[in-house]
Amino acid sequence: MKDLSVGKESRLIIQFATPMLLGNVFQQLYNVTDSIIIGNYLGKEALAAVGASFPIIFMLISLLIGFTMGSTIIIAQYFGARKFESVKRAIDTLYIVLFFTSLVLTVAGIFLSGPLFRMIKLPGDVFPLARLYLNIYMGGMVFFFGFNGTAAILRGLGDSRTPLYFLIISTVMNILFDLVFVIVFKWGIAGVAVATIISQGGAFITAIIYLNRSHGLLRFSISSMVFDRDIFRKSIRIGLPSGMQQTFVALGMMALVWIVNLFGTDVIAAYSIVMRIDSLASMPAMNFAAALSTFVGQNLGASKPERVRAGLIATLRITSVISLGITLIAILFARTLMGIFTQDPEVIRTGVAYLQIVSSFYILFSGMFALNGVLRGAGDTLIPMFITLFSLWVIRVPVSWFLSQELGETGIWWGTPIGWVAGIFFSWLYYRSGRWKTKTVAGRPDLPGQEEG
Repeated sequence: MKDLSVGKESRLIIQFATPMLLGNVFQQLYNVTDSIIIGNYLGKEALAAVGASFPIIFMLISLLIGFTMGSTIIIAQYFGARKFESVKRAIDTLYIVLFFTSLVLTVAGIFLSGPLFRMIKLPGDVFPLARLYLNIYMGGMVFFFGFNGTAAILRGLGDSRTPLYFLIISTVMNILFDLVFVIVFKWGIAGVAVATIISQGGAFITAIIYLNRSHGLLRFSISSMVFDRDIFRKSIRIGLPSGMQQTFVALGMMALVWIVNLFGTDVIAAYSIVMRIDSLASMPAMNFAAALSTFVGQNLGASKPERVRAGLIATLRITSVISLGITLIAILFARTLMGIFTQDPEVIRTGVAYLQIVSSFYILFSGMFALNGVLRGAGDTLIPMFITLFSLWVIRVPVSWFLSQELGETGIWWGTPIGWVAGIFFSWLYYRSGRWKTKTVAGRPDLPGQEEG
């Protein structure tokens, strides 16, 4: 656990974000490894099936992701205010909600998979593979949320290093099981989904055993858990806008997939690959923004708002340099990157066009996320939700549809950076207004360093 309210801002953010970034890169390697093995051993139809499944998975889990974000912000602010009893109750409440909701999502995902794939016009040669993969994947939701909830709690407490170790273990397990189930056992796309479930479950169980032995605030005991309605309401208030935002983002992604699906299996397969590359490329911006959120939450909780602007400037400088480097790599080595996943020339051609267009604007994406990181760390999640939805549904999706009619699939790709331009512009305007400074949920106790009670 680390106090981010004392020390040089840039150093603290780098130290906090780096383990989290490495952890999320390893987590993304789940999907990247799956796609590499699928593309090289199972073909472009299976590759398209996995790509088509992701927006639906994201849609089903997005509300719960928002609640987790809200809980993390509350934990960070209570920890910054030294209200440790409230920290413990917030952790218990998060675990209870994640467990029961994940069970509901598992059932919903299995029953809705077919209708959802038909709704987005998934081609017939991809449909059965996508449905099989999604149904198996949803069976592991309780492990997925258990582990990611634990990682979110640790980040709220200022510990971004511990989740990294368990993610490394999980990723290595996933790669090994992928190779065994697909290449040796010949289980096909079902083997990829089973490997993911086993590796996520192993990471969660290992993390719980470790934390029970080493962290006083994080002892996992079902019999002693307490559900706190007040903290739940606060988590909903802060997290619901983010959850709604994530839900509408997921629906927007499904709308984009529907547009992509109109151009056939080759374009769907290419889109599946570039989404994996995009996910890795966006990790620095997203993780530094998450680190900034925790930094902002702790400093506002500690009544040190003057440190927020310095933290934002440091984050913008760091992520801008990283984004420019990633852009250079993506443009110069686009064909090589696509060739790792597939040897199909048409799929490679389509993916290269995407990377050359979208990667040129990664710096806008990083700036947008940094600004939203400040707003969310302050507990102000409603306005960022509206900004995100506006840039997606009013700008990106309509522009992608219109340009796809004029330029073919290349027009879809141009909708992404155009949406980012709108997002960063309105995020900056709201940040400059300063209204987010009044949204904190926890203040300093009367006697610093003592528990409440």
